[in-house]
Amino acid sequence: LRSTCGSERWVRDMVARRPFRTVDRLLEEAGAAWRGLSPADWDEAFAHHPRIGERQAAAPADATATAWSAGEQRAAMAADVDLRRRLAEGNAEYERRFGRIYLVCAAGRSAGELLADLEARLGNDAETEQRVAAAEQHRITRIRLAKLIGTERP
Repeated sequence: LRSTCGSERWVRDMVARRPFRTVDRLLEEAGAAWRGLSPADWDEAFAHHPRIGERQAAAPADATATAWSAGEQRAAMAADVDLRRRLAEGNAEYERRFGRIYLVCAAGRSAGELLADLEARLGNDAETEQRVAAAEQHRITRIRLAKLIGTERP
């Protein structure tokens, strides 16, 4: 579970909610556990992700989470030098503005789409952006839970 979400409180809550008899039940419980977290718990989860276009997270992540991040960010890592530079600059601006990494569900999205999303989100106020980032983390968690149990259906 730690590979899917870096919040220790979320992991403990999910362990307490077992057993999950169906995929739907697992995903429902994951959502309920996520909605029960505080913004500090969200920030803990965010810290387990590398910046878009980078490989290393601020907080230690296990090999599974690291491999999933690399796969999710494949398009950003393969972008041309100018686009990667613009993503890095956008990441830095986002961190100055909001005090945390830009978190987005990158799976299946091009580097250009990620940059456009980042630029749009820079216009958010702090409270709105915190909710958007939390929703993105929840999307990532659902995708990773599906991978963890061997299904493609998040």
